[in-house]
Amino acid sequence: MTDTKRKLRSEAWFGGEGKNAFIHRSWMKNNGLPDDAFDGRPVIGICNTFSEFTPCHVHFRGLIEHIKAGVLEAGGLPLEFPVFSCGESNLRPTAMLFRNLASMDVEEAIRGNPMDGVVLMAGCDKTTPSLVMGAASCDLPSIVISGGPMLNGRFQGREIGSGTDVWKFSEDVRAGVMSEQDFANAESAMSRSPGHCMTMGTASTMASMVEALGLALPGNAAYPAVDARRSRIARMTGRRIVEMVNENLRPSAILKKEAFANAIRVNGAIGGSTNAVVHLLAIAGRVGTELTLDDWDRYGRDVPTILDLMPSGRFLMEDFCYAGGIPAVMKEIGDLLDLDVLTVTGKTVRDNIRDAKNYNPEVIRPRDKALTPNGGIAVLRGNLAPDGAIIKPSAASPALMKHRGRAVVFEDIDDYKARVDDPALDVDEASIMVLKNCGPKGYPGMAEVGNMALPRKLLKQGVRDMIRISDARMSGTAFGTVVLHAAPEAAIGGPLALVRSGDFIELDVEARKLHLDVSAQELARRRESWLPPVPAMRGGYQGLYVDRVLQADRGADLDFLVGCRGHAIPRESH
Repeated sequence: MTDTKRKLRSEAWFGGEGKNAFIHRSWMKNNGLPDDAFDGRPVIGICNTFSEFTPCHVHFRGLIEHIKAGVLEAGGLPLEFPVFSCGESNLRPTAMLFRNLASMDVEEAIRGNPMDGVVLMAGCDKTTPSLVMGAASCDLPSIVISGGPMLNGRFQGREIGSGTDVWKFSEDVRAGVMSEQDFANAESAMSRSPGHCMTMGTASTMASMVEALGLALPGNAAYPAVDARRSRIARMTGRRIVEMVNENLRPSAILKKEAFANAIRVNGAIGGSTNAVVHLLAIAGRVGTELTLDDWDRYGRDVPTILDLMPSGRFLMEDFCYAGGIPAVMKEIGDLLDLDVLTVTGKTVRDNIRDAKNYNPEVIRPRDKALTPNGGIAVLRGNLAPDGAIIKPSAASPALMKHRGRAVVFEDIDDYKARVDDPALDVDEASIMVLKNCGPKGYPGMAEVGNMALPRKLLKQGVRDMIRISDARMSGTAFGTVVLHAAPEAAIGGPLALVRSGDFIELDVEARKLHLDVSAQELARRRESWLPPVPAMRGGYQGLYVDRVLQADRGADLDFLVGCRGHAIPRESH
């Protein structure tokens, strides 16, 4: 693929002797750049999502120096640029609302600036898909470097995992089996180094997905943020992007259907986050690769979950790193993958994983000792979710995977918070909790509220799981028998909007069935009196989002952002 004679894109800015080239070079020289910086060498943009409001990325200032060094060593010119940082822990009403906004920022920054290739610095949940979506819509040579997970949390002599143990501790406090003081002490013991969640939450999942897709160097997903190997892979990423520019190796050559099928299967093998569903659908939409919700079931249904890692299992990302990381998992399920898929290394998956080893079969289990024989993401359909809903079997309770129960309905998140701990709430452990109006348009942004905390009175009875159904998402660090992403959502009149307390719902995961036991005639009668909820905010980005966001089964992208618009800029700026 090497084409060393190809004229680089950046030469349209910096090449030649005219007025415009003078302007572009002159202004750049105030950074201290010498004349030969503009001799036709590849200009590499480094897309930095550093923000002190995004705790997962606070170490990026140091990491970027290794990327720059690698670019320079390979003969490129590294130029850093900032983009919107989608920090999961602080952004309200939900970081997912801003994923598409960040992708627009990335896309226009890449297209509008004189770069020949781009390094995407990702980490926290939504930063990875937003950067890849934006880069895919431009289709310049692109490579991802993740920030890496935190070190394992440690509390009272045991390891604890970000997110996963928060949910457990919170329920224990509400049940009266954990003290408020212990809860407070755990807060400082959980996040004890730079990096993102060290469970298989969405951050770790999406780092794994870009590696499985072939968009990052082998080993990218699991090296801890503070491990020297994270800095080394950053340096190698800087070197590799220069080579990719010379080879003209672009996302469109990598993000084929077979690559997405590989990623879906890897997601099943690692017990990955349900959020990967909407993110991979959106990425595929940007690059023009056909991927549907049913593909998630088709490719992932028979994949065993072999990674024993929270929330599905016992261990954490630091342990996963030492065991061999994603290359070891991919080798273990190699017969299920397309090993001839091209990756950013310029080599195939087969080449990348040939020498991979599993150093800890307790963490990466052999397939005959899998956590779940049939992992992956199950896609459910029925009159309650005609366009689909999803569930993560590896994090659910086997006894609840086939169940018929009475609905206890909450009209929105505020109704839920106001009533869930009311002693008079008519609920028992066989009930099915239903939450409405938390989808893409309804929240807005499809917040991570689907893993509703159970009613306090049931927690005190020892109940720790119930079926929960919503049009919302849940954190990848969460667990339980939780049905998510019901489409169409309640806010646009999907069947979920018509459910009433006392209705019976049937869940059968093996049969992929989600059925509301209410007649079509009765549902039609209820629809006559249904009114859409009033948007929380009018105008601005939120107004644009609510008007143009697609449903969960189509990746929750904005309709006008779907597709690859390329990197051409037809006009000068002067």
